Amino acid sequence: LHPRVRRQRQMCIRDRFMKYYFKRLTAVFCLCALLACLCTGCRQSSSDLTTVTLNEVAHSIFYAPQYVAIELGYFEEEGIDLNLVTGFGADKTMSALIADEADIGFMGSESSIYLYNQGAEDYAVNFAQLTQRAGNFLVAREDTDNFQWSDLVGKEIIGGRPGGMPQMVLEYILKLNNINPETDVTLVQNIDFGNTSGAFAGGTGDYTVEFEPSATALEQDGAGYVVASLGVDSGYVPYTAYCAKQSYMEAHPDIIQSFTNALQKGMDYVNSHSAEEIAEVIAPQFAETDPATLTIIVERYAVQDTWKDNLIFEEDSFLLLENILNEAGELDSYAPYEDLVDTGYAETAIQ
Repeated sequence: LHPRVRRQRQMCIRDRFMKYYFKRLTAVFCLCALLACLCTGCRQSSSDLTTVTLNEVAHSIFYAPQYVAIELGYFEEEGIDLNLVTGFGADKTMSALIADEADIGFMGSESSIYLYNQGAEDYAVNFAQLTQRAGNFLVAREDTDNFQWSDLVGKEIIGGRPGGMPQMVLEYILKLNNINPETDVTLVQNIDFGNTSGAFAGGTGDYTVEFEPSATALEQDGAGYVVASLGVDSGYVPYTAYCAKQSYMEAHPDIIQSFTNALQKGMDYVNSHSAEEIAEVIAPQFAETDPATLTIIVERYAVQDTWKDNLIFEEDSFLLLENILNEAGELDSYAPYEDLVDTGYAETAIQ
């Protein structure tokens, strides 16, 4: 061919190739844009989210549904940018709520009863119950396959803060087993919540009551052995719930509802997935715990029926809680359920 003809043909082929390439590139770009819209469609942009500060009593695998809701973006889906703060004790969490340092508190409901009975005008109302069993375990210095609660007679036990749920549930179980907490055992109650496992490893006490992952960590270090579950031996107890001050709930009912909706999604997930799947989802919340250990702990909580199917705080459960407080000598008078519990948000969340 003549050189000019050959160049024209080459230019024609190149033009066709460039048009074809441009069309394909445009199609790919549009597809990617569509996928990006689909992926973000369920979540709102950060500028549309409302910041809500949640103060939790402790950061524990015991509260897996909450962390599932965080990690799977359920709060963002409900329009909430969640700011999670750990209070390290129900007294500290309630103090943060009273001081408006937190919008929502997550702790044992005994704190709301104490506040109400003190005559607070803007008291805290419980709107969602997360756990229905105690989440702590009795750890001994020696392993045993035939532990009996009577083994504690004459022994020293690291318990919890007076008036707190860990301590009161322990005393409740002791009494169920005909053990007098005041005379038959020695209870150590002056150690800060986060330091009990360290004190036990350091030689204090014959037994200690621990949440996870501290209980399993003591086992892995050879410093102790889990011999009983307080959740199993105490039966169904409304151990932890979410509450907010009346003023906040009246001003932001939509936020309380959205928050509860997100929690219910987390609850649905843990009740329909395996321990391995749950552990994988919440792993970022517990980076210091290896996946295998995390799975063991989740399974331990799941097996003992720790989490409810819904977030409704039933009246019978509230009365049981007040009976436990009364037996522990921590209740001045019974607080009315209708004042301290609002089940409307939890009921709406499951509809």
